[in-house]
Amino acid sequence: MAGLPALTFEQIAVFLLIFLRIGAILVMIPIIGDRAVPVRVKATLSLTLALVLYPLIRFPLPEAYRSDIVQMVIGMAGEVLIGVLIGFAARCLFAALQAAGEMAGIQIGFSMANVIDPLSSMQVSIIGEFLYLVGLLIFLAVDAHHIFLAVLTESYERIEPLGFAFSGPLLQLLIDFTTNIFLIAAKICAPLIAVALLVNVGLGVIARTVPQINVFIVGFPLQIAAGLFFLGLMAPMFVKMAGRLFLHLQADLAALFKVM
Repeated sequence: MAGLPALTFEQIAVFLLIFLRIGAILVMIPIIGDRAVPVRVKATLSLTLALVLYPLIRFPLPEAYRSDIVQMVIGMAGEVLIGVLIGFAARCLFAALQAAGEMAGIQIGFSMANVIDPLSSMQVSIIGEFLYLVGLLIFLAVDAHHIFLAVLTESYERIEPLGFAFSGPLLQLLIDFTTNIFLIAAKICAPLIAVALLVNVGLGVIARTVPQINVFIVGFPLQIAAGLFFLGLMAPMFVKMAGRLFLHLQADLAALFKVM
């Protein structure tokens, strides 16, 4: 019975580098990287994709990494960081949707009504959880998850193993991604903020002209009803805006590859 082929240190090291990058991407991207997906599924999928991509990636391991274990560990950390940053770009978009829901919930009177998010096991606003789940459906509907399937191979065309370099432009781009969370959230919930402001102004006028009316009792259900009504009217705009954000993700990842 023929034995298994002997594997060299270089082959094992290159495969491990590929596995670490793919595993980090799958752990960070939406849906697959959520807590609801078992760790065994993520590990098996990462191992399978690494086995598929290994013959396609021609990479000679530099001599410095063969003899220096510290240098090799740093290189592995760089591969993990590449995957984390790729997933971070998509996570920022979903964080923006949840932030928009949090802001909208505060404006329409749902600031104290929180639920447990089964994906993160954290308390989140009802509106924030609703927008997040709708965002997941839009993410799948526009085939944005296919972008990450292409990224698995494209990342090796743009950044070869052990080729990661942290730079000033990369830090600036990460800051821009973080800043966009608040900008996108403000754009999404701006109509609800305007509606809540108009309702409060109207209640203030009523309180001044008809003091006998208890505006606190009338105001809460009126504000919630108006907020939910306009949230329904905003649904087509939200779907279109979220779809554009997810489709622009490929350009964001291209910019990320350029500075890495």
